[in-house]
Amino acid sequence: MLVAAALRCFDPHTAVDPLTGVVREDPHAGRASEADLAALEHALRLAEALGGRCVAVTVGGARADGMLREALAAGAHAVLRAEGPGHDGAATARTLHRALLARHGAPDVVVCGDRSPDHGTGSTPAFLAARLGAAQALGLLELSPGRQGTLHAVRRLDGGRRERLRVPLPAVCSVEAGGVRLRRAALPAVLAARRAGVPVLAVAPPAGAQQVRTVAVRPYRPRPKELPAVAGGTARERMLELTGTFVPPAVARVVRAEDPVLAVDELLAFLRTHGYLKEGGR
Repeated sequence: MLVAAALRCFDPHTAVDPLTGVVREDPHAGRASEADLAALEHALRLAEALGGRCVAVTVGGARADGMLREALAAGAHAVLRAEGPGHDGAATARTLHRALLARHGAPDVVVCGDRSPDHGTGSTPAFLAARLGAAQALGLLELSPGRQGTLHAVRRLDGGRRERLRVPLPAVCSVEAGGVRLRRAALPAVLAARRAGVPVLAVAPPAGAQQVRTVAVRPYRPRPKELPAVAGGTARERMLELTGTFVPPAVARVVRAEDPVLAVDELLAFLRTHGYLKEGGR
């Protein structure tokens, strides 16, 4: 039984230069979100209950090593950092899938955070489940071993309701942050994790993939609205026409026609009167 905790490393203090658009990140400030920490705790509990191994895996650079060492200190049997495409959910899922298959084989359960805080869309679990051919359960509050090789999950619904799920294996599950908290690591484990090496696996991008290239970055400017030219002869008349100073305001009127056809005629006449419809237009 292989249980993988798919984590995402992010910098909570990332700054973007408003003039140049350059992103400034601290190479030592990477950490996992609260949802990912809850995912790691669920993965550790599942591995303990099912007698399996827990592997923490992520896609990113060297700044994610600290996050993976925290996973080792918490009890993960192995960690893996994949270097490859991760610019969106589909690319991240492909890199995770390739790295897990190459180093540990196909996982039985993958637990993810429901959404990364750095404007993540939460689509990575869906893409990963599609690649693994696994069942998918999203937004879970509880996750535990079930009967007959299944998982028992509880999902939050609107209105304070809960939904209980029986999830078959293999499965990809994403959990919310409020369900559980990551266990506190013992000091000897923390010290041992600091000295441990983090395996790195490079995943090549798909052959023939079209890489998106940023040509230019500039603020959005809406197209100017075209207005009809004023017909006043003098500057005062043109200014009065533009500002509508002496034009009586339109009075709101409620149409209470019993016949729907008469009501439609009233509405069309209103639109023609105020220039929204041409005469005879529909």
